[in-house]
Amino acid sequence: MEIGFYAGSFDPFTNGHLYVITQTAKLFDKVIVGIGVNPEKKRRFDRELMQEAIEQVLASNNLNNVTVISYNNLSAVVAKEYHTTFLIRGIRSSEDYEYEEKVATVNQKISGIDTIYIRSGNLGKISSSLVMELLRNNQDVSEYVPKEILELIKK
Repeated sequence: MEIGFYAGSFDPFTNGHLYVITQTAKLFDKVIVGIGVNPEKKRRFDRELMQEAIEQVLASNNLNNVTVISYNNLSAVVAKEYHTTFLIRGIRSSEDYEYEEKVATVNQKISGIDTIYIRSGNLGKISSSLVMELLRNNQDVSEYVPKEILELIKK
């Protein structure tokens, strides 16, 4: 069984994230979306609530081979525990690629698992941070996040 592991903070989850998941769900028998903890970043939204909202997004998009987990360890270690075939990373730009290559090198050394990159789609340039900045300035972000996420972040 081919298993992909897509890790991130998903704070909040965007349509760029959904695009990556939709593409990888076609490539793998199973995709695990891992909501990790980055101690350098303060979460804006409760991780459990975000996980529930992401699960609703996946269900409404019939992504039945995708599951969501939360974890507190290194992504590569968790991916190995789940017998992952590949780590998945979304790429928005050449700057992302440079950063992700560094991380992929370390992850492969830790776990022996290689990384594949998927373009983040047409809205991939819109980061979670940009979504939050727009929200703070009372701008409409409905184009950038799934409706289930919009409901959560507007509360």
